[in-house]
Amino acid sequence: MIKNKNLLFLVFTFAFCIRGFGQNDKFQYDTSYVESSHETFAIRLFTSQKYTRLVQNIPDQDHPFVLKPNTGLKMGVGFSYQRLTINVSFPVGFLYSDKQENWPFNLDLHSHIYAPRLIIDFFGQFYGGYKIDADELANADTDYLREDMRLSSMGMNMNYLFFGDKLSLGAAFNQTAVQKRSAFSPFIGFEIYGGKIKGDSLLLPESEVPDAVNFDKAGYFQAGPNAGLAGSLVFGKGFFLTGTASANLSGGYSKWRNGEEFKKWGVVPTYYLRAFVGYNGNRFSINGNYVYKNLNLVEGEAYDQAINTGNYRVILMYKLYPRDKFKKGFNKINPLSVLFND
Repeated sequence: MIKNKNLLFLVFTFAFCIRGFGQNDKFQYDTSYVESSHETFAIRLFTSQKYTRLVQNIPDQDHPFVLKPNTGLKMGVGFSYQRLTINVSFPVGFLYSDKQENWPFNLDLHSHIYAPRLIIDFFGQFYGGYKIDADELANADTDYLREDMRLSSMGMNMNYLFFGDKLSLGAAFNQTAVQKRSAFSPFIGFEIYGGKIKGDSLLLPESEVPDAVNFDKAGYFQAGPNAGLAGSLVFGKGFFLTGTASANLSGGYSKWRNGEEFKKWGVVPTYYLRAFVGYNGNRFSINGNYVYKNLNLVEGEAYDQAINTGNYRVILMYKLYPRDKFKKGFNKINPLSVLFND
């Protein structure tokens, strides 16, 4: 159960946006630039790695400490059809060479909606068990392990593409469309994030950091406007290179506990990057993509931290073209048919 009221607010905000988007699907792609393929049944096989890391900068030290979750590469399968995309991934032993056995379960949920003129990203991360690599430690030659550490973070990023009728990020991300010509578009929007971190004792190695920057519990909540540029270069027959970059100015607070708890309000810059490269054909598609969200937290006294979230994937896809009978049957059970009034 989500106990933080700010995180509950994020869930309801996301649901409201999705519902509103579904009832106001007025915008269509310019068919000279983008060919929609919602009626194509796309089956995918992919590898993926998601992570949410805590980066702690230490005064008078030339490198930060990076607390990494107990995650590795996963393999997965999925499909896209009639605006519905479902992916399921699972760990594979040989891809988890340094995994700590019997550590807590991690849940990392990403939802990305790339529609005409709208970009909506939702993140829900719940991690248990973190470590600092030995090569970041001056006074130890083994990894610093914290099985007791818990990090939860939720957030939403929503943007409006000014020329989104000519540019499809869905074509690059999950091949639910085909970008036929190169296109670019500025965008504006907002984002909102909240989360908390806790452990059974001080979380940073006491042999490496001063007590003034250590803590056993922390939390944050921040929101603000952003702006950026998206673009896609199409070359050859089906090859593409797509990317977005945005900067954000968030206001909010961070809080920490080290014996006593204190809170600091402020404004901080953050950024969000997406990159996609691949081939999108009539039957086959292959692409690699990387999504990275930097979330600097409000600084307080000696605390200078960031929550960085990333996901990189390599996808191989095969496309089928169902008959009308299958289309009508699937449409009746597709939950998005209700949202989009199909």
